[in-house]
This record gives sequence, structure tokens and C-alpha cells, in this order.
Amino acid sequence: MAPVLSRTLATTSLVSLPTSTPFSFKHSNNKAFNFRSAFLPRSGGLTCAGLKWNLQKRNKRVGIRCDAAVADKEAPDTSGEKFEYQAEVSRLLDLIVHSLYSHKEVFLRELVSNASDALDKLRFLSVTEPSLLGDAGDLEIRIKPDPENGTITITDTGIGMTKEELVDCLGTIAQSGTSKFLKALKENKDLGPDNGLIGQFGVGFYSAFLVAQKVVVATKSPRSDKQYVWEAEADSSSYVIGEETDPEKLLKRGTQITLYLKEDDKYEFSEPTRIQGLVKNYSQFVSFPIYTWQEKSRTIEVEEEEKPEEGEEQPEGEKKTKKTTKTEKYWDWELANETKPIWMRNPKEIEKDEYHEFYKKTFNEFLDPLAYSHFTTEGEVEFRSVLYIPGMGPLNNEEIMNPKTKNIRLYVKRVFISDDFDGELFPRYLSFVKGVVDSDDLPLNVSREILQESRIVRIMRKRLVRKTFDMIQDMSQSENKEDYKKFWENFGRFLKLGCVEDSGNHKRLAPLLRFYTSKSEEELISLDEYVENMGEKQNAIYYLATDSLKSAKSAPFLEKLVQKDIEVLYLIEPIDEVAIQNLQTYNEKKFVDISKEDLELGDEDEVKERETKQEFNLLCDWIKQQLGDKVAKVQVSKRLSSSPCVLVSGKFGWSANMERLMKAQALGDTSSLEFMRGRRILEINPDHPIVKDLNAACKNAPDSTDAKRAVDLLYDTALISSGFTPDSPADLGNKIYEMMAMALGGRWGRSDGDEAESVEGNATESEISAGEASEAQVVEPSEVRNESDPWQD
Repeated sequence: MAPVLSRTLATTSLVSLPTSTPFSFKHSNNKAFNFRSAFLPRSGGLTCAGLKWNLQKRNKRVGIRCDAAVADKEAPDTSGEKFEYQAEVSRLLDLIVHSLYSHKEVFLRELVSNASDALDKLRFLSVTEPSLLGDAGDLEIRIKPDPENGTITITDTGIGMTKEELVDCLGTIAQSGTSKFLKALKENKDLGPDNGLIGQFGVGFYSAFLVAQKVVVATKSPRSDKQYVWEAEADSSSYVIGEETDPEKLLKRGTQITLYLKEDDKYEFSEPTRIQGLVKNYSQFVSFPIYTWQEKSRTIEVEEEEKPEEGEEQPEGEKKTKKTTKTEKYWDWELANETKPIWMRNPKEIEKDEYHEFYKKTFNEFLDPLAYSHFTTEGEVEFRSVLYIPGMGPLNNEEIMNPKTKNIRLYVKRVFISDDFDGELFPRYLSFVKGVVDSDDLPLNVSREILQESRIVRIMRKRLVRKTFDMIQDMSQSENKEDYKKFWENFGRFLKLGCVEDSGNHKRLAPLLRFYTSKSEEELISLDEYVENMGEKQNAIYYLATDSLKSAKSAPFLEKLVQKDIEVLYLIEPIDEVAIQNLQTYNEKKFVDISKEDLELGDEDEVKERETKQEFNLLCDWIKQQLGDKVAKVQVSKRLSSSPCVLVSGKFGWSANMERLMKAQALGDTSSLEFMRGRRILEINPDHPIVKDLNAACKNAPDSTDAKRAVDLLYDTALISSGFTPDSPADLGNKIYEMMAMALGGRWGRSDGDEAESVEGNATESEISAGEASEAQVVEPSEVRNESDPWQD
């Protein structure tokens, strides 16, 4: 509050009061009140309510300056008593162990990373102090599970720890020895660009309690003559540090961590094969060799006593032997991280076969990738990556719709972090891309399992997507067309999905699309090739969406365009029409659906059109009157040459193909079908004989039943040929049967028996009508029998 007051009173802080006379006034009862003593203290100043008032004399007047008390450096210190934060250690450890990590198996990743850091520190320090290496052997990590005793022992030959470092690093929660080491190096400007130190948060060691009831750490620093042992229980808030006295347990250098597994975790994490699998998954690319204790088998030759055959006598003291082979099991160390991080090498030094081999081993694939890209990005975000286009697409659509894939493996300083992403690094339509991403400074949460949303992640995603598009573009422009053809067969739907979901990358996606056309029914072509083939007067890219290539070829919408040599794209996959509608334009050419109204082909004869429209205007009105609300209007067509009519959709509604797709949706909303369905417009071909006959019927016999029946059948036929679904297929079938009966009746003559039956039938009807007065005779169904019934006796 004081600073606010100080600012408020800045311009009016000096108030002048007269000094010669007191400041007074008289009340109605003639009593005078003197305020001089109230305003002007007899001392030099007054402090009140956090404000300090100073008296100043100017020209026989007294000035009062008001200053904030907090601005006075000499103000007395009124701060309260200082307290330190307290923590319940057992509760804090419980939170670290059970709340930070989602999977128990990450304990091995954390402990191996710590061992790798210890080795890296020794390697770095040994440059200036070679004596630290001594004769303690190579820099390596060894992991030995013991199923019988339920333990895991992790040993490294790194820098080790002194007693003080044990207390400082393991006894202080959330203090990272690695980050402390890095800080010291940075202050001394000794940190090189290729450091491989991993630790950040200082809690990774305690992940051991995810699976261990007790943890024992034996460590020997080359700077100390003594070896110390750190020991702690899972549920305890204290630890014990002692000096190692057993000569058999002494280490030359480094650290040995022994985990005494909990009862629930003994079976799983003491199995050698399980441990080896975890090392290969999480720590496969750690820069130091990691050996695991594994059971192996070998074939050896042994001599066995040969038994004598029956009836054969064997001299005493003489035994016959023979050599045989048998399989012997034994335990030995096995290197678990044979595969080297290929992304850390110079791309110019790596052969194509090495990239393919790395891809197959890392992602358990059997086919070579179609393409790969190895790159390093520098600047604001630095990371290395190798991306692959798989040789085969997903077997079902679920992998297309599910953005969570295991295709991108994220590493931080060569330590595997996660492959479970929900669109953070790649959009859903590029989820088929496989690869590895390795960075030194990604924003991870403490458990190293979740990639936090940040500006750095968004920049990474943008660069990964750009590199992927460059890789696909290079493949599309290569001389080997078969590779891109195979890519399109497997992943073309993904790119079309990208046209719907990623408007920002339309310029990169559109050149990669491929379609069949009216001029290329066997080979897929690109939009660039379509634009090159366009005529001079063609201003739009025409397309037709149908359910198959065969139906597209025979669609009536194409007739005039094919006649004028205009190429039309065939959209035969369900997602095609939505993708094209989202693109809207390509190279400043609009996409136009030829199945919708107001199709402009650019070379119409306006005078002839006007005359034709006037000639068939009456027919259009008459057909509209017969069809009623089935169509919005009837007009003369510009797109037909051989078909009598076609049913087109309105500009702003669904096309016939889209209407069919929406009806087929399992969870579609039927109430929206009528709302979204476009209006239907019947276009007639004025040059077709059927239309000319109907035009004559309209003028000469507008009430003819046959003419009206022909109009109904014409509409239903146009409904099917235009891709729509009739509301009642049975009614349509009956109309066709009726028209067939009219057309075929008596055309080839009938047999005499049929004519006789017809005559007898007519005579019977006459007799029944003549005998209306007589009683009705009830005949059982079983007695009704036709004279020509072949089943009668």
C-alpha cells in the first residue's frame, strides 16, 4: 500500500500552512478551536500508518512532506521470524517412487543412466588426471540378475563416490550429482559440445525402490583409499553408511548397486532374459558396453564307455570308449547393446545397407524401407534424427485413425525415453513414419516419460514434418517410379487425410496426390500433370466422385466433357471428395464437381442455348409439374450427348456420392440427411429421341397416362444412373415390369392354349357378373384347380 500512496501523493505531498497565526475557526457557541497543535507536531517529524511526515520552513510558512515509510532506508526492520521448509522424508520418498513413474521397469533405465554418467565423468576427468583410471579395467557396465536369491547387481567402473559424496548425492533427495558436475564445468568453461551426461533431476536413483525392498550401494572412488557401503530400506526414512571391511567385496574402482527385490517382483525382474530385454529397449545406445549375465549352451565332445554287445566277451581291465557330443549349459557375460546409434555418425560415412539393417533391428521389420532421411538440426532446437518410410502399410484402418503409435522412438542423450506419443511429434496423417529422434535438451517431466508441451516441441514437430515431406517429395520425383507407386498404394489415404486435417501444409500435400482420370484410366497421374494437359480455354480442374472406377467411366456427367477432350479426375475412394473440397484450388485453378449444377465448360453458344431453352421451356415446366417436390427444377442440360437425362445436385449440398457415404455411416445422424442433402435438378438432353417424344406429348396430349408414366420412369432411371439411391427399389422394379409388359405384350405371338385360357377367363368373369342375384358359392382352396394344372391326377 505504501508505494501506491507515495506515487499518489507525489504531486501534492508538500502542503503549506501559516506559522504566524494558528489555524482556527469558531463554532456557533462562540468556542474557538485551534488546529495548529493537531497539524504541526512540536518535534521535527511524525510517522503514522506507514507514512512519514517531515516539516520544512519556507518563507515563514511550514511545509509538510509525506513520504512512504517503506522508502526510508533507516526504517526499523519489522520482518517476521524466518523458517525453513520441512518435509516428511518417508512420505516424500513414497511420492517419488509411486507417483513419478508409470512403469516399474524404468528403474533399470535410471540406474544404467547413472552408471553411464559415472563412466562419462571418469572419462572426462581422466583427460587432466590420468591417474584416476589406474588399473581397474575398461569402462563398462555389468548387470547380474540372481533368480535364486531374488537380487540384481549393477556394477560400473566409473568415478565412484567418497563418503561425503554418498551423503551429498544419495542422502539428499532431488540433488543431482550430474547436474552439479555440469554446472561446475560450465563455470570453468570446460564443457565440450559432445558431453553425454544424462542426469538432471536427482531422483532417478530412488526408482530402485519401485522393485526393491532394500538397496545396498558399494562404491570406491579413485580419490579415496576406502570403500564405503550405503544401505537403505524401502519404508525407512534413514540410511546407513559404513566402511567395507570384507576383502572379497572390495572394488578396484566404481560403484556396485545390489537390489533385493520385493516378493511381487522377484519372478519378473530377476529373470536374465527380462533384464536383457529391458537393456535393449531403454539403454541399447548408451556409449559404454553393457554386459548381462546370461545362460548359454555349447556343444562339447565327451568320451563314454562303450557297452559290449550281447554274447561278446570283454577282457578284464580293458574298456572300450567312444566319443560323442552333447549340449552343455553354462553362464557367461553377453554384450547387450551391440547396435550402435547410427544417427550419431556422419551420414556421408554410412552405407544404404547399414540404414536398412538399423531399421530392421530397431523396429522388428522384415522389409526394407522405401526411403529414409538422416539429418541434424541446429539453432534454437538441436536434435538428430533418422526417419523411415516403411515398406508396407498398416493392415487395418484402426492404425490410421489412432494417432498413438509406437513408430517414433524418442531418446535423450541416447537413452530411450518413450515411444508412446499422441500427436506431439507427428500429426495423425504422418503416423506411419518410423524413426528415432535424439536430443540433449528436451522438456521432459521428472519421470522422463512425458514430453511436455512447449515451444521447443512445436518447433521440433514442424521440422520433423518438413523433413518428412522432403523425403516423400524426393521419392515422387525420382527416376524409379515403382517406389512412389508402392508408397501411394500403402499410404495414399494418409496424405488425403492430411488435406482434411492440416490446411497449413496444403502446398506440400497437393503435389503428392495421385488420381486416375478420364484420359489415364490405367496409370495414376499428379495434379501437376493434369494442369500441364489442360487446354488453353480450360480454367478449372474437373472431378467426379463415384464408388468405383467402372462407374466413373460410364457416368452420364462425362459425356460432353469427353466429347470436348476435357480431362476429368476420378475420385473413387471415400476420402477423395472431402480431401479435394478442403484443397479448393491448385495452382490458382478451382476444383469443380461435374455432378453439380451450373457447369460452365467455357465454349457455349449463347444464341443456340437461348433458342433451345425457349423450345423446351414448356416441357420443363410440365415435367416439373409431374414430379412435384422430387426435383427443385427441370432444365436443359449442357453436359449430355447420349443419355436422355441426368440428375445433378445443387451447388451447396451433398453430391450423390457424399450422400451415399453419409447414409452408410454406422453412427450417422439420419435427421441431418434431409437438411444436408442438396437439391436435385433434372437436366434433359434436347437431342435425345425420348425427350423429343415427351416434348410432343406435352404439347399434344399433356394428360396422357402413358406419358406421365414415362416421366416417372425417366426420373427413377436418372436417379440410379446419376449415383443416387431410389427411396423404394420395389416400386421402381414394378414400373419397369409394367413397361416391359407394355413393350413386349403380343410382340412375338402367344400359344393357342394361352389364348383359350384368356377367353375362358373372360367368359367366367361374365357369368359371375351376370349371376349377381344367385347365392355365392364357397369353394375350398384345395378344390380350386386349373384345367392345365400339371399336378392334377
